[in-house]
Amino acid sequence: MTDHTTTAPHRVVVLALDGVYPFELGIPSRVFGSAGGRYEVLTCSVDGGPVATNSDFSVTVGHGPEVLGTADTVVLAPFDVSLVRRGLPPKLDAALAAVPPGTRIVSICTGAFVLAAAGRLDGRRATTHWALVDTFRAWFPAVDLDPDVLFVDDGDLLTSAGAASGVDVCLHVVRQDHGAAVANDVARACVVPPWRDGGQAQYIQRPVPEESANGTSGTRQWALERLHEPLSLTELAGHARMSLRTFARRFNEEVGTSPGRWLIQQRVARARHLLETTDLAVDDLAAQVGFATGTSLREHLHAAIGVTPLAYRRTFRGAGVAE
Repeated sequence: MTDHTTTAPHRVVVLALDGVYPFELGIPSRVFGSAGGRYEVLTCSVDGGPVATNSDFSVTVGHGPEVLGTADTVVLAPFDVSLVRRGLPPKLDAALAAVPPGTRIVSICTGAFVLAAAGRLDGRRATTHWALVDTFRAWFPAVDLDPDVLFVDDGDLLTSAGAASGVDVCLHVVRQDHGAAVANDVARACVVPPWRDGGQAQYIQRPVPEESANGTSGTRQWALERLHEPLSLTELAGHARMSLRTFARRFNEEVGTSPGRWLIQQRVARARHLLETTDLAVDDLAAQVGFATGTSLREHLHAAIGVTPLAYRRTFRGAGVAE
């Protein structure tokens, strides 16, 4: 992609700690680096020296902790679970102290333990890998931990679950910064889905869903083509040729959330796209995505991202637009 912007790129600084997972360490560079020059990605360690990975090699990073003070966004890459500790080593504590107040910080997987140990998640909503939930809650009871989601956006602090959820949260940041169209282009370049349904709960008991002709994927696709209709659980279950109880259970197993909540998520996502790309009035837009009224759309959009349709549209289309 070609960069047509004239402003300085948003600086993302990735902090790599000993035991870092190589796959996750590369996610920020891969995702943000695919956004047409809108981001500059730097990688640092707590002392500027090489970092041992959890594999059989080390990585040499380009920077020391001083670049954390220049970051617009900091990403804490995850590290081997065997190295998770309740407190912070002095060098890591000093490195985090260099991050200016108000800087957006994103953690992937075990990176949430670092933020919690630093006291930055006290009273905040957060997530981490589902397998570490009991330990996290025992060590950091002041954190409002949600173990079911792929990531949590709590304003200037974003936390995500394990491995590929790092892709999800980085794409979310791109979407928040530049809109769905840019995020979709980035996802396409990285050959990943722009948005994954549900949360990490779907991976806990059955990491690889069983192949079944009686699954709900066909009904989900059918529903996506009819978001403008007032779809009921009875209609969805009928399309899937299941009882209400069986459909709700199987849907939650496959997607990690309820059919009703999933429908709201899809309608909000479609509404955001239309707010970014059309001049539709809010009431007309609400009808197109299946909300009964503009008021209902406003409520659900505010619950999802904390802004009104007008504010969201102005973010991506500039001042002067009418709601």
